[in-house]
Amino acid sequence: MATFNYVAVGPDGTRATGALTGTSVEGVTDSLTRQGYAVESVKAAGRNLLQLELTAEKVDLVELSNFSRQMAAFIKAGVPILDALEIIRGETKDKKLGKVLVAVMDSLRFGESFAGAMAVHTAALPPFYMSVLRSAEATGELDVVMAQLARYIERDVEGRRSIRSALTYPLLVMGLALAVVLVLVIFVLPRFKVFFASFHAELPLPTRILLGFTDFVTAWYPVIGGALVALAAALIGALRTERGRVLRDRLLLATPVVGDVVRYMVIERFCRILTSMIKAGVPIPEALSLAGAGANNRVYERSIDAARTEMLEGGGISRPIARTKLFPGAVTQMMRVGEETGTLDEQLENVSEFYEKELQHKVKRLTSLFEPAVVIMVGVVVGFVAVALISAIYGVYDQAGVQ
Repeated sequence: MATFNYVAVGPDGTRATGALTGTSVEGVTDSLTRQGYAVESVKAAGRNLLQLELTAEKVDLVELSNFSRQMAAFIKAGVPILDALEIIRGETKDKKLGKVLVAVMDSLRFGESFAGAMAVHTAALPPFYMSVLRSAEATGELDVVMAQLARYIERDVEGRRSIRSALTYPLLVMGLALAVVLVLVIFVLPRFKVFFASFHAELPLPTRILLGFTDFVTAWYPVIGGALVALAAALIGALRTERGRVLRDRLLLATPVVGDVVRYMVIERFCRILTSMIKAGVPIPEALSLAGAGANNRVYERSIDAARTEMLEGGGISRPIARTKLFPGAVTQMMRVGEETGTLDEQLENVSEFYEKELQHKVKRLTSLFEPAVVIMVGVVVGFVAVALISAIYGVYDQAGVQ
């Protein structure tokens, strides 16, 4: 299925534009004609400005959660989907989501299914979201699944907020420390250099090191700034490559303390997405692939993809996952029990809830270690500067008194 942009005139004489999915231009044209529209043009969707605006950025997860919850309530109450979308579009404050809903409503008016209309905007919405919608629409449980999606996204947002709030204070302290060092190097220390030079006295070693560093930064700051910008650009470019992402994820997993936090985060998200998709009736091979991609870790994604291939060859799900050696034994045992008893979704949900709680403890531990480290680092820097200046002042006055 591909996406096609169309321009047509409706039965009431109004001009309509939008996007539809189909197998060919002729198929989309026939579909519009059967709806009573006079088709002016149908073209394969390119990356025009409107499409870039719609799909270049993801829809805010909080807004997506609210949208899913409202849709579940409207569908359960028997409100037609088109009317429900119109009500939500009028209330949403997210411009990206509003534009997506306008395009979805246009597609629905031309006979497209709800999941098919949403599938046009795969770049603006999470990949697993589309697969869950397709399965839910096929099984007739769209209201139940939309409510499940809302709960999952809400938990994901809460998890991200807790991690962000836990790291805010240490990062703020580190930023202030860096600002203090820059002020000392750029404004304060050059004045002390002139002051010390007026006495023509021999300075202590710490003071000479500090003033030498100041001279270096003052003389070479354009080169240093350019090198830092080039390094940041090279790092960003490398992280956009597959090899760079794999290397980044391996380093994160191998880092003490941080690696445990990343591992628990990946496992919790993987199990949560897989649970939602299995409950929605998504086939396990497709659910595994999308849950692995949704974990946002290339090391896990590659291993889960290999496990999926082995599962398709008749290896079940728990054994291939265990062979990756990336999941704790308790997780694979729960999967095995779920396979044998037919309660895989329930077991995975239990695992995700356990790792969600453990993740909070790991984040607290990380911040409890990070905060003292930042304070010690700031203390060392400020202490070295203070010792260098005070020892120089006393040394200069001693030498001046002797003379």
